[in-house]
Amino acid sequence: MSGGGDRTVWSDERGGAVGGSRSGSESKERPRGRKRERGVDRARKNAAADPADGVARVRREMKGRRGKPVTTISGLGLGEGALKELAGELKRRCGTGGSAKAGVIEIQGDHRDTILEALEERGIPAKRAGG
Repeated sequence: MSGGGDRTVWSDERGGAVGGSRSGSESKERPRGRKRERGVDRARKNAAADPADGVARVRREMKGRRGKPVTTISGLGLGEGALKELAGELKRRCGTGGSAKAGVIEIQGDHRDTILEALEERGIPAKRAGG
């Protein structure tokens, strides 16, 4: 047992191999994915809070996204297919990624001005919301 090659290795509760120098509770790894869920939940909450007046709300969000800005568009009143099509067009126009879920379009980065122009060109009434 006195060699440098004898190290106890076991499996922690998540199934990852852990060396003899650290126990599973001291692991520096943090579970991933929860922050993303919070961001999606926040976007859904904002979509539900928007009044049904036919005006799209364009806002920038940063909370729950590790300080990275995301532009969200809610209150469009479009079906899933039309929402995904509009999201694709906005992503191409902004030159970035994004998604369309639960009636909300999320575009990575702060692109509020570009998105407001694009929505205006399509005849969709929109206004800047939030800060």
